[in-house]
Amino acid sequence: MERRKFNSGKSNKNEHSHYHSNEKKEQHKRFTKDKEENDKHFKTDSKPLKKNRYKNEERNIDDSSKSFSKYKKDKPVYKPYKKEESDDSNEHRDRKKDRPFSKQKPTFSKGKPKYNKTAAKKDNSIRLNRYLANAGICSRREADEYIKAGLVKVNGVVVTELGTKVQPTDEIKFNNEAIKIENKVYILLNKPKDYVTTTADERGRRTVMELIRGACREKVFPVGRLDRNTTGVLLFTNDGDLAAKLTHPKFSKKKIYHVFLDKKLKKEDMDKLVEGINDGDDFLRADVVSFVDPTDKTQVGVEIHTGQNRVIRRMFEALDYKVVKLDRVYFAGLTKKSLPRGRWRFLTPTEINMLKMGAFE
Repeated sequence: MERRKFNSGKSNKNEHSHYHSNEKKEQHKRFTKDKEENDKHFKTDSKPLKKNRYKNEERNIDDSSKSFSKYKKDKPVYKPYKKEESDDSNEHRDRKKDRPFSKQKPTFSKGKPKYNKTAAKKDNSIRLNRYLANAGICSRREADEYIKAGLVKVNGVVVTELGTKVQPTDEIKFNNEAIKIENKVYILLNKPKDYVTTTADERGRRTVMELIRGACREKVFPVGRLDRNTTGVLLFTNDGDLAAKLTHPKFSKKKIYHVFLDKKLKKEDMDKLVEGINDGDDFLRADVVSFVDPTDKTQVGVEIHTGQNRVIRRMFEALDYKVVKLDRVYFAGLTKKSLPRGRWRFLTPTEINMLKMGAFE
């Protein structure tokens, strides 16, 4: 019985190898034939070059001579571009400006403008009321009153016009006494009762100036006012600018008072203090009202930013309360901490800088 071989569709290896060998021979013949034709047509001018894989060499074909030449790629050398200036460059620029539709490039000034010393000289003149305030004579408002009254002389001439400016070199006299700007001094006092907040009292009552007598040679004055029976934080200085910032209503410096009442404060009356009360003359309002001691509702803490006269006492009087004791515990960032009643101290440099920068409310 004959055995038939199973044909899987795969070709024999011998058939494939024979076919590929014949095809390679035919390709080799065609390649050699083409090479011979090219050698006849092109004649080389130089000897064949050896390949060098470390150098970037190429062959360049010149169309005119049909010859190969060896060349090496050189790295490009970049030089800064400088436009040659000619004498008639300005004339060309002027002619270009005359053209109505020519595109003109915007011109920019090179470098910083030259510094002119004469134009940069500062004007050292200041207002006369500010000069008096800086000298520690009084505040600016009081200085305006003194100027109107004719108590101030500038270089021997009486000045009554407000807004007059003076130079530091001018001779200023107040009440026929020469004025000199002094060093700035800042004193904090814990004011006791029965002292009037003024530099001098016509009735002969004790003033707060007696409490700081001998503290400094400079003439200082109190910043703001506290009633005779009101105690607490009080600032003294000869810095008129700072005093104006701390007392002027525009700057709204925070003040906190500890109030002692004759009776307990009701919740509805506390709300009225925050909403605002009209006592017949002014509209009075507190920013914050709270109890100092939850068990004692006769002690109240009141925070305000206004500078109205006797504002705390008037608010409670409008609600039929009597203020038994009033103590200011905070003023523009200053407190009476570690300062006994009736004692004073100089402000620290940090406190002075904070006041001048307006860092406190």
